[in-house]
Amino acid sequence: MRQHTPAAIRRFRILTLCLLTWMSLTTGPVAATELGIEGSHFLLNGKPTFLYGISYYGGLGASDAFVRRDLDDIKRAGFNWIRLWENWDAFGSDLSAVEAQTGQPRQPFFDRLKRLIAECDRRGIVVDLTLSRGNGLLTARLENQQGHRRVVAALLKALKRYHNWYLDLANERNIHDTRYCSFEDLRQLREDVKRLDNRRLVTASQGGDIGREDLQNYLEKAQVDFITPHRPRAADSAQQTEATTRQLLEWMQAFGRVVPVHYQEPFRRGYTDWQPKAEDFVADMQAAKAGGAAGWCLHNGSEKQGSENRPRRSFDMHAQRLFDQLDPEERKAIEQLRPAR
Repeated sequence: MRQHTPAAIRRFRILTLCLLTWMSLTTGPVAATELGIEGSHFLLNGKPTFLYGISYYGGLGASDAFVRRDLDDIKRAGFNWIRLWENWDAFGSDLSAVEAQTGQPRQPFFDRLKRLIAECDRRGIVVDLTLSRGNGLLTARLENQQGHRRVVAALLKALKRYHNWYLDLANERNIHDTRYCSFEDLRQLREDVKRLDNRRLVTASQGGDIGREDLQNYLEKAQVDFITPHRPRAADSAQQTEATTRQLLEWMQAFGRVVPVHYQEPFRRGYTDWQPKAEDFVADMQAAKAGGAAGWCLHNGSEKQGSENRPRRSFDMHAQRLFDQLDPEERKAIEQLRPAR
């Protein structure tokens, strides 16, 4: 048997260490959390899971310390997903992670996005990464389809190693202002995504309830993986959610393709004169589950009538993190939703 000298053994160990280091740099960390779909349900690491989430729109403006503390609180509260925007632009701060004109990373927000996705992956939290063509108020504009496609491609390439996020291609794409994104444009964007990462889940949210014709277009023209209607925000909304959900699922059965119904942006406090109470949030979430929905969000944002729109909650987390801005009714809702979910 051939005997190896100590010098040869040392060289072998050094080469092995170099190889392992190279592999870690090129392949990155192994994904800990994987989102999937089975029929009308989401899967989290292969297990049917109701996505119970909270809005975290301006998260790219929060410090790393704020993000870590919020994510710890989010996990303790039982939430398993957040909604984060890639091109949020509110209260004088453009947080866009990608430059739409060039498709290049926009720092420091691009690196913050990668760190946030990684932190969520480690904690078992799904991220809804939302894009918007913009309405001139809260989001940076994606001026055209070409810029939109560049941003999508940049995100897919940078974040492909993580399996805990999905893409809302166009927030409230049906509204006929600068937010509008046609089903034809959606189809092209969706094809771009699947070409770059055929496992990545995509949707496109609708402002208001989805009618039968639009639903068929989402399923057959745009071919999204699940639907995300933004239900009306009124005092009787929670009373309608169960029946509305059942109707959507019945229509999908008739079309021959059933996908999850995901309520990523229900009513919230501070939006209109009607201020939902904790029991309204609980009733809406329970109605969504009873109707067969796959996910629901404790939506939050700025106060339209408040001084300087404060508290701004998820809309602005430069000076205060999300959980330090939630009001007593939202905190009460979180406590009541914990066992209800």
